[in-house]
Amino acid sequence: MAQYVFSMNRVGKIVPPKRQILKDISLSFFPGAKIGVLGTNGSGKSTLLKIMAGLDKEIEGEAIPMAGLNIGYLPQEPQLDPTQTVRESVEAGMGKVFAAKARLEEVYTAYGEENADFDALAAEQAELEAIIATAGTDSEHQLEIAADALRLPPWDANIGVLSGGEKRRVALCRLLLSKPDMLLLD
Repeated sequence: MAQYVFSMNRVGKIVPPKRQILKDISLSFFPGAKIGVLGTNGSGKSTLLKIMAGLDKEIEGEAIPMAGLNIGYLPQEPQLDPTQTVRESVEAGMGKVFAAKARLEEVYTAYGEENADFDALAAEQAELEAIIATAGTDSEHQLEIAADALRLPPWDANIGVLSGGEKRRVALCRLLLSKPDMLLLD
């Protein structure tokens, strides 16, 4: 039998002054499952997703993600930096890759220094190249495809002037580019 990627056992949530939001929820998800949660306004759907994302830990029962599971969560109202451009915000989803590329350039430069520790530099180079390789060969192309697929505003548009729907698409694009193992969309 396949291992569950996420399990909840008898989860409950009470908020002051004793309002029960969730009661005795038990769920388990197999890898690749696509689940929708339906309910009326105020029934606890957002609370459930926040618990699953690990953002709300003040619960009864237990919520257990599989070890090493990378969970991506998109709230109803994503919080983006209004001073950033669309491109800057989206690139944050691939931040680890872009940081690795920048550091790799520094490592290449360090090889030319007089007292360079070639063994340490080679080890760091291998780690950085592995990070970059897992993202694919052309991260710039991935950015362009994702932006086009989600019909994002122009790269140089400022986040602060976007509509709510445009901001949500920017946040979704950034989240998808981070390649989460489990995606929670509120």
